[in-house]
Amino acid sequence: MRIFKRKGIWYIDFSVEAKGERRRIRKAVGPSKREAEEALAVERGKILSGTFDINRFVESITFNELSSEYIEYIELHKKSFKRDMTSLRKLRAEFGDIRLNKITPFDVEKYKMKRRKEVSPASVNRELACIKYMFNLAIKWGKTTKNPVKDVKLFKEKNRRLRFLNEDEIIRLIDSCSDQLRPVVITAIYTGMRRGEILNLKWDDIDFNRNLIQIDETKSGSPRDVPMNDFLRQTMLELKSRSSQEYVFVNRLGKPYRDVREAFERALKKAEISDCTFHTLRHSAASLLIMSNVDLVTVKEILGHKTIQMTMRYSHLTGKHKQQAMNILQRRIEGWHKSGTEGKKAIDKIAEKPYKY
Repeated sequence: MRIFKRKGIWYIDFSVEAKGERRRIRKAVGPSKREAEEALAVERGKILSGTFDINRFVESITFNELSSEYIEYIELHKKSFKRDMTSLRKLRAEFGDIRLNKITPFDVEKYKMKRRKEVSPASVNRELACIKYMFNLAIKWGKTTKNPVKDVKLFKEKNRRLRFLNEDEIIRLIDSCSDQLRPVVITAIYTGMRRGEILNLKWDDIDFNRNLIQIDETKSGSPRDVPMNDFLRQTMLELKSRSSQEYVFVNRLGKPYRDVREAFERALKKAEISDCTFHTLRHSAASLLIMSNVDLVTVKEILGHKTIQMTMRYSHLTGKHKQQAMNILQRRIEGWHKSGTEGKKAIDKIAEKPYKY
């Protein structure tokens, strides 16, 4: 073990047994000989105590190199890979050629504050979630040892109200759709399916005998069946009579739609509907089911929510219907009372013994 000086900078130089092989370590300390001697003494102590970490001296891959491996991984394993690709464009511009072990929590914090001036807190949080997941995978793959995002706090996000279309807006929207878009929108409104689930539908997924749409690839990872009502079934039959393609929804070239955003925005403009995205149609389906007195568990199964808590977001819509339910209960008991049944006897008995406080 030794120290040496080169071009005014002192270095430590030593060898250590690590991972079954002898590794030579050279590291610049600074212009002070004393600090170099102290640094060498520290490393000697770690070696003797068995706490020496070779990974501190191993050059890790760059963020760009990790990104390339990450893209290959998420294309096969992550359903939200398109959103991650959007995040990666910004992340690579910031951290591209920096080695993973050189990226610090402060670097990520600076990126976070910089991006907040450009986009919403929610968008920044999605980007931070992406890079955090990347570092977790890098650790798992042995590319680095620490995740600098772990100590970075996310922004608080305001929970927006759940926007859903009323009956008039739904009719106007359907009437304003192009012939190609209309069955896509009808499917979304009448099933609550996600856009990706709809655009990936194949005719083999539709069981006309049982009036079911079978969804194998879902966000939650669990396949589910979605019932078709008569109107949707008829829409699908008419569409099938004109189709010879594998996919249900195809463009003029017979290829499955990758996106319908532009056509959907044109329909919204024509229908004079604002504050609406395609995902609003899913909220609309859920809201209409709830307001039609369909129980939360059934709505959860139809929408394919992973937990009942996700469905509970719509529970505030049941307030009016809870009152109606209590009115039904009142009328039922009053009916018992008037008919002189056992219910009347029970009520009379309770009346004879008032509560004691």
